[in-house]
Amino acid sequence: MPIDHGTDSLGAPDRPDRLHGDGPCRPADVRSAVRRVCACHHTPGGFHDDAALSDALLVASELTTNAILHGGGVSEFDVDLDGRAVRVSVSDHSDRLPVLHELDERGRRRVGGRGWPIVCRLSEDVRVADLPSGGKRITAVVPLS
Repeated sequence: MPIDHGTDSLGAPDRPDRLHGDGPCRPADVRSAVRRVCACHHTPGGFHDDAALSDALLVASELTTNAILHGGGVSEFDVDLDGRAVRVSVSDHSDRLPVLHELDERGRRRVGGRGWPIVCRLSEDVRVADLPSGGKRITAVVPLS
């Protein structure tokens, strides 16, 4: 899975605080990008702690897993710093919006369905945008302090 440091939308190739990935990927790939972006500003006395980083990693996993399970797979992702937060964006192939609880054909709650509430609870901002070519992009901003 290619991770690219220098697309036009992300700035110069020497910007370690921004990462971009295209095509299918795994939750571990997006978590790795979050770790790499956060590491460039994680120094002794830095602005984020291990618990905040854990929250960002969980959000990255949930967004990626949801794209794989419900969105036809990940088409691309971006991770960058936004002040004292990390912004994680994951795009997929589905126009279907996330839901809090899905019901089965009998009207009962399905097993699972916890990922979207986790993303919403741990993020200070969550946005869903339609993509011009179809699909959607979900962006979550997770505070690092």
